[in-house]
Amino acid sequence: MKLAYVPLFLLIFISPCALGQNWGGGVDDTDIHFGFTFQYISSEYKISKKSDWRSVYEDNIGQGVQPGELRALYSESTPGFGIGFVVNKRVNSHSDLRFTPVLAFSDKLLRYQYVNADQNQEKKVNGTLVELPLSFKLKSDRRTNFRAYMLGGVKFTADISSRKKTNNSLVTDPAEKFINSKRGYFSYETGVGFDLYFEYFKMSPEIKLSYSAGDVLQHENHRFASPIDKLNLRNLTFSLFFE
Repeated sequence: MKLAYVPLFLLIFISPCALGQNWGGGVDDTDIHFGFTFQYISSEYKISKKSDWRSVYEDNIGQGVQPGELRALYSESTPGFGIGFVVNKRVNSHSDLRFTPVLAFSDKLLRYQYVNADQNQEKKVNGTLVELPLSFKLKSDRRTNFRAYMLGGVKFTADISSRKKTNNSLVTDPAEKFINSKRGYFSYETGVGFDLYFEYFKMSPEIKLSYSAGDVLQHENHRFASPIDKLNLRNLTFSLFFE
């Protein structure tokens, strides 16, 4: 789903809300309520390179052909998706505490470009993730069937994908080594959205940015990991919450 289509997608849902004030299932009046979410995720790395990143070579195992000098090392944004549920604790009429665990499928991509273009490679970091965000939601006054909000919080991410398929100790060809991320890490999050009230439920489109609190790279001694000093993960997430 491209973000360019988001305004049209939202307009389809917003139109029925403009006819009169809806009940919204009474979710704002309960102390604790539940829901579910669907997410589109765009992920990329922010790469901090070592001072000698251009000329960090592999060969502690003496196999394969050493690559030449690196010309560029960068990350491209890649799409993913997630599904999860919502536990919302009402604090007062203008704030909530939210726990929104999600199962996310999100791959990341690193590109290695060498002076000799024939040696160029890309490395995909596969991820099946359990994300555990805890956030504080600050809400505006309700206007008919609309309410804007902003939120911020922290998120713990656990990578539950199999390590057997990316175990570098089993790889004999240096050109086939994997880039692996840490099994668990924290991120900071901030976002904005708005609540749309229908007769029996509330829907909330939301856009959120997250940035890992530290290095997420699992450091290993091979040609793809050695040039990197630190990897930080950045996510842009578009979510639809139904409560």
